[in-house]
Amino acid sequence: MTVPASPSIPYSDNSLNRARRALRCAPFTLKLYQDFQKQGIFLEKIVGPAGVAAGYTLDPLPELIVENDLLWLINVGVLRREVDGQGITDSFRLTPLGRTLTAEWAAQEETWKDELSVGDRLSNSLRRWLRLPF
Repeated sequence: MTVPASPSIPYSDNSLNRARRALRCAPFTLKLYQDFQKQGIFLEKIVGPAGVAAGYTLDPLPELIVENDLLWLINVGVLRREVDGQGITDSFRLTPLGRTLTAEWAAQEETWKDELSVGDRLSNSLRRWLRLPF
């Protein structure tokens, strides 16, 4: 039985821009998001030297920073936590919005992060700090 591809979900410009900004400001590489698309990735695979070795980060990052960045990406709609029979796990996957933006990033890989301005970083930081959903 084949399942037809679902139509693209329409997102508001505000949602897309907020999610783009969050992705660009996050310390993760495109490879991590591409791997999130294929399978769930556990937190310990992203933290510290393991994250650098896997190509997920450019520098080793402590667990608290990685988890906070992943939780922010959940808040803006890019990621979701995986659930197993026992409940929520430490594994993450892309949402449909995350898949859309990962494809956009892959198509514009050379310039994707270059488009990030100081204002974008400030806006992302303020929204994270205040946890504003818009």
